Amino acid sequence: MIDNIAISGISAEVTTDLEKYINKKIGKLDKHLPKDQRDSVRADVKLKESVSKKAGKKCSCEVILHVPGARLTAEESTVNMFAAVDIVEAKLQSQLKKHKEKHSQSHDKRMNSRARRVLGKIKAPRFRR
Repeated sequence: MIDNIAISGISAEVTTDLEKYINKKIGKLDKHLPKDQRDSVRADVKLKESVSKKAGKKCSCEVILHVPGARLTAEESTVNMFAAVDIVEAKLQSQLKKHKEKHSQSHDKRMNSRARRVLGKIKAPRFRR
């Protein structure tokens, strides 16, 4: 569980229900990280609320996830703040899966052994004169 989550509201009220919901959703994202990186993850959540005559109420949620070696960002704007948090969580899940696959050592070993096998099977073309 990600313990270091900073929630800030810019012209938006952060209720206790919303804070619990964010902690629950964003806190679960650490299961997509390698085990050695889980303790050093930090999340910054920025909530914005605006009202316009044409669009009406617009709630946006931006989450910046500080992972060792990378910074992952997702942002979404909807009518409901809870829905925006759900969509941002889904975006971050896919980014974290890609990050984990890209930076895992077992993936590198598999790719290297696969490349060696493929290169061993390919023979150089011979040219005749």
